[in-house]
Amino acid sequence: MDTPSISWSPRTVEDIFKDYSGRRNGVIRALTYDVDKFYSLCDPAKENLCLFGYPDGTWKVALPAEEVPPELPEPSLGINFARDGMDKKHWMSLVAAHTDSWLLYVAFYYGARVDSNGRKRLFSLINDLPTVCETVTAWKPIKDRACMHSGSKSITGTKRSSNGQSKSNLKPHTHIAEEDEDEQGETLCGTCGGNDSVSQFWIGCDVCEQWFHGKCVKITPAMAEDIKQYKCLPCRAKSSR
Repeated sequence: MDTPSISWSPRTVEDIFKDYSGRRNGVIRALTYDVDKFYSLCDPAKENLCLFGYPDGTWKVALPAEEVPPELPEPSLGINFARDGMDKKHWMSLVAAHTDSWLLYVAFYYGARVDSNGRKRLFSLINDLPTVCETVTAWKPIKDRACMHSGSKSITGTKRSSNGQSKSNLKPHTHIAEEDEDEQGETLCGTCGGNDSVSQFWIGCDVCEQWFHGKCVKITPAMAEDIKQYKCLPCRAKSSR
């Protein structure tokens, strides 16, 4: 299993938080959008399995590292064993809670190299984000993605047609949320996990169909007008391999 090497480990607060955010995005994806795949991989008949999140926003269910001690703190062992013995939602919440602990463990493993003020700032940055457990508990699967707007567009009022030209959408996002919430479930930002900024600009990935706050992926409405196909960072990483 590939694990980061200490030789290139993040050393500044900003780099540690970036590492934390990427790993968090990966495990959130595993426990929400990729939950069916994640569930099938956690076969109780297999050995002790762990859920790993990686800095590039990807995830993996795998055996723990063989070296002792490992280069990085390991996630909780044996998350697969309780899968069939618990209610699915409760099991997912349990995995999410253990994953939150692991993410903090890794962040403060790196954070041991910064001073006390740096650690306080690191914790403040982390604490501003919803926990994985909170995000997973609040997440509802989208029953019919075809009902949602697709392509590189904003939820707040710009819809892009298949030929790349934008056209006006007269419904503001607040109305869409009120009318379609029961059918579609909540839309969570793939970066911060938030769903409460309904007045903000959002953009959807044309590959995985995940949604992001424009500010989280540093894309403005004006920039989106010139994007014919938007690929989020995890999808760009996959396509480059």
